[in-house]
Amino acid sequence: MKGNATALLISEELGITKEGARKHLVNLSDANLVKATVKSEGVGRPSTYYSLTDKGLSRFPDTHADVTVQLLRSVKKLLGDNALDLLISDREKSVYSRYEKELEGSETLEQKLDVLSKIRSEEGYMAGWKKEGNAYFLIENHCPICAAATECQGFCRSELHNFKKLIGTEYAMERVEYIVENGNRCVYKIEKSN
Repeated sequence: MKGNATALLISEELGITKEGARKHLVNLSDANLVKATVKSEGVGRPSTYYSLTDKGLSRFPDTHADVTVQLLRSVKKLLGDNALDLLISDREKSVYSRYEKELEGSETLEQKLDVLSKIRSEEGYMAGWKKEGNAYFLIENHCPICAAATECQGFCRSELHNFKKLIGTEYAMERVEYIVENGNRCVYKIEKSN
């Protein structure tokens, strides 16, 4: 859920020693489930960051990826791009209605982000949010529809459109990190509109 993490951060999260975390990371690396990246962060020794490989990511739910991709390709081939756009539009409306109902009574942005994070986590997105300065960030650490979204990015446009409507026009929202474009997660930045 942290994207890239050091052995120290992992040890703190798991409540084990740094050496214990490092031993687990070596085993996970040997199994090709994690990869290490060394980053220089100024003065001192470089830090080693660990992240999941594609094989590691495959251990998380993928919402029947192969069947979904095959169906999307069949719709495009047999019925055309317009039919696929209609399907995505119908799904967008359905998801919006469900989310809107869940958000009833949420007045503040923080309340809306709490509810959205809960809904999205229940759907497998491992979502949360944080505030940095004047900006808020909705973070999705996993994408259970990644295969479908990679095949047809209309799903991602649809989700962003729904988020913008649900958050409200007093805020500007943009995707600043994107799993489909080799990001570790999807991150949406939210700021007060000018």
